[in-house]
Amino acid sequence: MKKIFAYISVLMLAASCSDLSSLNDDPKKATDVPGDMLFTSAQKNLYDNMTSNSVNLNVFRLLAQQQAQVTYIDESRYDLATRNIPQAFWHALYRDVLEDLYAAKNLIKGDSALSDIDQTIKDNKLAIIDINEVYTYFVLVTAFGNLPYTETMNVNIPNPTFDDQKTVYLNLLDRLKTDVAALDASQGSFGSQDLVYKGDIGKWVKFANSLRLKMALVIADNDDTKAQAAAVVSEVASNVFTSNADNAVLKYLTSQPNTNPIWVDLVNSKRTDYVIASTLVDLMNTRNDPRRPFYFTAVASGNYVGGTYGSGNVYSSYSHVSAKVTAPDFEALLLDYSEVEFALAEAAERGLAVTGTAAEHYTNGITASISYWGGSGEQVTTYLAQPSVAYATATGTWKEKIGTQKYIALYNRGYDAWLEWRRLDYPIFNPPVDIAYSSIPVRLTYPVSEQNLNETKYEEAASAIGGDKLTTKLFWDKF
Repeated sequence: MKKIFAYISVLMLAASCSDLSSLNDDPKKATDVPGDMLFTSAQKNLYDNMTSNSVNLNVFRLLAQQQAQVTYIDESRYDLATRNIPQAFWHALYRDVLEDLYAAKNLIKGDSALSDIDQTIKDNKLAIIDINEVYTYFVLVTAFGNLPYTETMNVNIPNPTFDDQKTVYLNLLDRLKTDVAALDASQGSFGSQDLVYKGDIGKWVKFANSLRLKMALVIADNDDTKAQAAAVVSEVASNVFTSNADNAVLKYLTSQPNTNPIWVDLVNSKRTDYVIASTLVDLMNTRNDPRRPFYFTAVASGNYVGGTYGSGNVYSSYSHVSAKVTAPDFEALLLDYSEVEFALAEAAERGLAVTGTAAEHYTNGITASISYWGGSGEQVTTYLAQPSVAYATATGTWKEKIGTQKYIALYNRGYDAWLEWRRLDYPIFNPPVDIAYSSIPVRLTYPVSEQNLNETKYEEAASAIGGDKLTTKLFWDKF
């Protein structure tokens, strides 16, 4: 009897231990996350990070001189190290975007619940995930240069090699071509879990082609890639964005946590750190630009006045970000029709295979931008009639004409405005009025975490690109 009792006691103890271990599970946190959900998370994180107005993460409105600082002006003088901004941006894209996309891809690939009939839907999802990966790597490689690519996301390689920037770039272009070929518009994809295009395959084809067009022109000045750039433009120019309805936007809501990050950074946090920089305001004032009231506020006199870049500014004396842009539900924009038309204008000037003239595409780009922001057809006509705006009479080379108007149209998209300035060298930026830590940056320095935790590979990468400096030009930045 004693033996039986002891045996029963052991069984009861084992069962009790099993029950106790279940207390470690948090019923409010999922242990198995569907791939579609991770894709949604990655999309939102990507748009949030590229749209943020936080100086601790997204400093590009300052680098592009769309904004000037008020009290804390180190970043306008190109001190990006004190807050470790490059590391925050690097981690945000690798950790919060690429990791989720990588996990989503693996989960969808391994989803045994999908039947053979659903294989096309699975292929569509995987291609769309890859397009988002390509965009994210495109931002990273044009911001930093050489970077972890082929060995990243591999848990067995804690210290990944930094791949050559040009090799990565050309591979990204190839991936986009493959993704477009894999998309099948006869079947669906993510549906409502795709926050941008709701699973519309035709829209994703246009996005991928428009991104390829953009990427091709970035490398068009590089001797070793001119021919490839021309080939890409020839392939994609007939199936890119054709209206603002194609724009890659994420629509925010009026309630947190799904609000516009700019509202979070400037309104909800009650920050008065930024005014609009005179670099942008002066360009628009001299052209009587109708987008000014959509872009920023007027001062007490009713005029639009920009602050001095790189110097302390009195917040109340200058124009601020408009109520339109700081609204909690104002949408985030990653790529738009206006930008595509300016790219086609540039392609025409370079003699690449596009239909239409540079002047026609330039005019379309301006029209699309003014229309997107809420301007009227009459305002478009009046603006384009000005000698300082019309393509035939505007000052300068085609790079200055297109570069200036594209810069104006890229308001609130700091990264892209900085990228275009590095490519076309227009408009002319104002150096900080006081002592700067560097000349105007043309890349971001590598994160301190890579210097500390991946030292050997970091040193190899820094040496390969010509030094880990803000002033080191990347392979495509020839002029």
